[in-house]
Amino acid sequence: MVLVSAHDGRNRHLETALPRNPCGGPCGGPCGGPCAGRQLRDCCRSRSPVAVIQPAAEAHPAAAAPAPPGLRRLALCLQYDGSTFCGWQRQSRPDSVQQTLEAALAALDPHRPVTSVAAGRTDAGVHAAGQVVHFDAAGPIPAQRWPRALNGRLPASIRVRAAAEVSGDWHACFSARYRRYRYTIYNGCTPNLFLAPWCWHRYRHRLDERSMAEALAELVGERDFSAFQRAGSRRRNAITTLQEVRLERQGDLITIELQASGFLYGMVRLVVGQLVALGEGRLDPAGFRQRWCNRLRAEVREAAPPQGLCLLRVGYDQPLFPRAAWYDGQPRFQLESLDPPTASPQTFHSSGGSGRSASVIPAAP
Repeated sequence: MVLVSAHDGRNRHLETALPRNPCGGPCGGPCGGPCAGRQLRDCCRSRSPVAVIQPAAEAHPAAAAPAPPGLRRLALCLQYDGSTFCGWQRQSRPDSVQQTLEAALAALDPHRPVTSVAAGRTDAGVHAAGQVVHFDAAGPIPAQRWPRALNGRLPASIRVRAAAEVSGDWHACFSARYRRYRYTIYNGCTPNLFLAPWCWHRYRHRLDERSMAEALAELVGERDFSAFQRAGSRRRNAITTLQEVRLERQGDLITIELQASGFLYGMVRLVVGQLVALGEGRLDPAGFRQRWCNRLRAEVREAAPPQGLCLLRVGYDQPLFPRAAWYDGQPRFQLESLDPPTASPQTFHSSGGSGRSASVIPAAP
């Protein structure tokens, strides 16, 4: 089964329009209760069309500066296996993706210190199939030669898929229209060594993907996602636009994709953790809805582990790289034999709900 839900400025599903006021309140948002306060009106709003991400408060001001005179700005499309890295961002430890990449860049362009800027800061253990990075180069190496030259100096866990020269004011982060993440869950009984580095193994209960899909669809639009933001963020607010979601089950494998103008710190893993709790019956739909509508961050305790998460791609007004290099570079697993858990999801009694079902289309044969 596949669910696809997208935001077009009117919070419509691709397959069927959502009710205007599923909660019965004046805000028009799916909060499951009265929306008398400003808090719920803000979290449920979906009036604005998809927007370009604005510079985040935590970004260093120098990161948005144009390329200095005499330097060329180059964009790279990267893949990396995040298993052995402490994340993208440079840290006191030497095992970040950024530090490893910059060491290779400096070997090829030693004329000045090289600083790279990424479209998204992935956490420790999170993978990337289409990360986009820019840096400013002083040397004469043409763009098409950078991938091969860098791959010869990078570990096998990082690959440069493509490179392009861009304008001096182009920015990997601030020029992006969207980021898209994919999370993979293995819902079979028997452990699988080849799936373990790339999936979250949930084996006690067969996940109810239909309930998960319906809850996921409610998140589409411009919302306040404070409930799904880890501590430590310096953003001014937690409002962002979730543009499209997709949930698909193929046998024992479930993939969840979220596309947004920008993501909060830890947002995808917290959302997936709550969806799994719902799919296993440990959380009911009304409880899921109340947590994010009421910004109950203290009740969102379980985050999905990092190995199942992959930055799938970053979108810009004009594609920079060949489609094969950036669009969908994470292969999908396929298992010939099914090994589902025998236990059904735990039963629960819901005290309320939106009264609607998600629009579902059959999976491709």
